[in-house]
Amino acid sequence: MRDSIKVFAPASVANVTCGFDILGFAVDQPGDEITLKKSDSGKVSILQITGDGGALPMDADKNTCSVVIKMFLNDLGIDTGIDIYLDKKMPLGSGLGSSAASSVAAICAINELLGKPKKLEELLPYAMEGERVACGAAHADNVAPGLYGGFVLIRSYDPLDVIKLKTPDKLYATLVHPHIEVQTKDAREILRKRIYFKDSVKQSGNVAGLIAGLLTSDYGLISRSMHDYIVEPTRSILIPGYNEVKDAVMDLGALGAGISGSGPSIFALSKDKITAEKIALKMKSVYAGFRIESETYVSKINQAGPKIL
Repeated sequence: MRDSIKVFAPASVANVTCGFDILGFAVDQPGDEITLKKSDSGKVSILQITGDGGALPMDADKNTCSVVIKMFLNDLGIDTGIDIYLDKKMPLGSGLGSSAASSVAAICAINELLGKPKKLEELLPYAMEGERVACGAAHADNVAPGLYGGFVLIRSYDPLDVIKLKTPDKLYATLVHPHIEVQTKDAREILRKRIYFKDSVKQSGNVAGLIAGLLTSDYGLISRSMHDYIVEPTRSILIPGYNEVKDAVMDLGALGAGISGSGPSIFALSKDKITAEKIALKMKSVYAGFRIESETYVSKINQAGPKIL
């Protein structure tokens, strides 16, 4: 059995327009890297965090990745010491599942380090608890795709029922992360507490249509289904330039676009790499016009999830 391990876990896009808290997919980049080393201390300790600008807690009882590891060891009745080195290779508060990537990397690394005592699906509740530490809600729409790879549907939270969906081979995602801040807490508080029945019906049709389009590689159906009547109209007001970016990428041939998670990142789906790369340039250009710096990423749907480095 090894004494150390290094694992990469990918960013993810949650909600995917019409699927609030129930849909998400993983991308190739960006992501987080975590290194775990066994120690004789008998404690779980964070020895180093890089890439976060000093924003994340070093306290093992407060950091997402260490809390997940402590919970896992406690459940197994193991008291080995673990030293953690976390490298944040993605922006915090980006809407790209930053905390989820840390949680997934941590639970995959500790499970691998201990010889895989638990199956993949048994790791998901631990990663979800990491999300609870990070943002107060144990949602799965980032951690499930990050852990399983691919495009996932969370059919139910109680009992937990997660399904990995087949997607078209040529489906590409483009992401832009503008350098503006949207707090997940604010993005949740701004949501309507009640919705109209007619909006629920339309939204349900779009969720079903999007899933059917993915499963049958029907790009037209995917495109027609990527409309959000419930969350986007409210949340988009928190993101400067959102409407301009969305209009611009649709003109370039995007299948659809929307807010990634709670924002401020925006994603677009397209049916080939050339279109996806054109969309990335346009996204960056629109934000440059607002004098807002940004990063863009182009990726196929990441089917692999975390990987051992």
